[in-house]
Amino acid sequence: MPTYTPPLRDMQFVIHELLTADKTYAQLPAHKEIDQGTINQIIEEAGKFASEVVFPLNQIGDRQGCKRLEDGSVTTPEGFKSAYQQYIDGGWPALSCDPQYGGQGLPQLINTALYETLNSANQAWTMYPGLSHGAYECLHAHGTDEQKKIYLDKLVSGQWTGTMCLTEPQCGTDLGILKTKAEPQPDGTYAITGTKIFISSGEHDLAQNIVHLVLARLPDAPKGTKGISLFAVPKWNIQADGSIGSRNAVTCGSLEHKMGIHGNATCVMNFDGAIGTLVGEPNKGLNAMFVMMNAARLGVGLQSLGLTEVAYQNSVIYAKERLQMRSLKGATEPEKVADPIIVHPDVRRMLLTQRAYAEGARAFAYWVALMIDTELSHPDESVRTETNEMVSLLTPIVKAFLTDNAFNATNEGLQVFGGHGYIAEWGMEQFVRDARINMIYEGTNTIQSLDLLGRKVLGDMGKKLTKFGKIIEQFIEDEGVRKNMQEFIDPLADIASKVEKLTKEIGMKAMLDTEEVGAAAVPYLRVVGHLIYAYLFARMAKIALDKEASGDTFYTAKLATARFYFAKLLPETATLIRQARAGSKPLMTMPVELF
Repeated sequence: MPTYTPPLRDMQFVIHELLTADKTYAQLPAHKEIDQGTINQIIEEAGKFASEVVFPLNQIGDRQGCKRLEDGSVTTPEGFKSAYQQYIDGGWPALSCDPQYGGQGLPQLINTALYETLNSANQAWTMYPGLSHGAYECLHAHGTDEQKKIYLDKLVSGQWTGTMCLTEPQCGTDLGILKTKAEPQPDGTYAITGTKIFISSGEHDLAQNIVHLVLARLPDAPKGTKGISLFAVPKWNIQADGSIGSRNAVTCGSLEHKMGIHGNATCVMNFDGAIGTLVGEPNKGLNAMFVMMNAARLGVGLQSLGLTEVAYQNSVIYAKERLQMRSLKGATEPEKVADPIIVHPDVRRMLLTQRAYAEGARAFAYWVALMIDTELSHPDESVRTETNEMVSLLTPIVKAFLTDNAFNATNEGLQVFGGHGYIAEWGMEQFVRDARINMIYEGTNTIQSLDLLGRKVLGDMGKKLTKFGKIIEQFIEDEGVRKNMQEFIDPLADIASKVEKLTKEIGMKAMLDTEEVGAAAVPYLRVVGHLIYAYLFARMAKIALDKEASGDTFYTAKLATARFYFAKLLPETATLIRQARAGSKPLMTMPVELF
């Protein structure tokens, strides 16, 4: 049976020592009262809830899955509903929501820490409240006053949950060809008709009502993405006094049979003239939905951080206990029949890969969450604008880099277990299966790569990337004079220089052939992801060096992990840069009929 212990020490290290979050919050009127003690208390309780209530349901949910009944209703696995009620009772849905609607008004960073622990504990269960929070964000930003009055307090409390309904049988990423229709009604509502597929949490028994955010076309809508509108469509119609009324014409047609996340209801949703209300402006639904989509992309990064961490923890336990062969240097535990496999170099490579990707992901995701707090709450508009640009740049990297790394890390974890990793009772194969979807949904990682290179970097002539580069340059300048930092600063400076050169080179090629962007985008994103990790690991190494004399072995381990990252993982960029520079010709010259 797998286990999970919230990594509170490293979570606190990132929040307090790496990010010094309390100093940022002192500048934000909405959060100026937040101190380290408050943060620690909340994340400790979050970790307890995740490990004691949600984690024990992970394998149960995987084995049982969800079940669709004859009337189209869906039941979740044993224990899911009780855990969700405990989640509501604990006030967790309201953590970072607006106090005007019953929220606690706490920072996004704290909510991010909560979701890390929940995703380590049970990704499938966590998707129910996670999507609801995204629906809250969307309606909070773009809903009418009436919609906010109807929906927000229920979403904040967790009484109602939310979904995002984008994908259709004929379109996934290419939303410009969606067919779902929205017919105006005399009372100002709209009748929504169409079929949506792959709808996570589309139907379930956890909450009183489900609020579907649905993309559809008005009768006179322009073709393509410029003709998409967004609608709020409840499972149960809402009466004038806010209570639940009759059943709306939206049903679960079937459940998808999936590789992983069995505990989450992934539905085919049929809208047969379902009544909904317009969110935002007509034909500008994507603008409104992007609030939820970006929240979901950051959320998927947290799913992958969670899986990387829990896979690592279980790999370490097994590697310390499993006896196989002797150390190449001779027996380390001669009194036993063999040595534990953690003595073998390649087992350590697998463990340290998992550990480095977990610690790098935590630093990156928490850093972006702190930026979001600044973006939302800083009193200076120019600071909010600049921070928004940085979050925009980094969001596709959070989604793609963390999810790629998590699939790699969970696979390494399964490999540590050998044959036992392939057996369900140990839990490792579930982590691999659950991690695989994260690279696909909320925009495949190729789409994230195209977004980064095509829109976020080349789209503004490298303006946002240059601003990010200056942050790294300043750190290199400040710390480059320290002799004991050279092992971290030199490779950081090297990869920063290579990213700058590679970006210019791809930009020049793209002006002559736009397919160069598509050919280079995926390796390019990984190179930039490694630049970010190199920067963060160098910062973490600096802190560890400064505190190494304290005798706290936490800093010894942090330094060892940073050294492993720079020696064994960062060199991947050499291959990636060559791949990006190889261009589109090797990909596009073969005639289609020869495939």
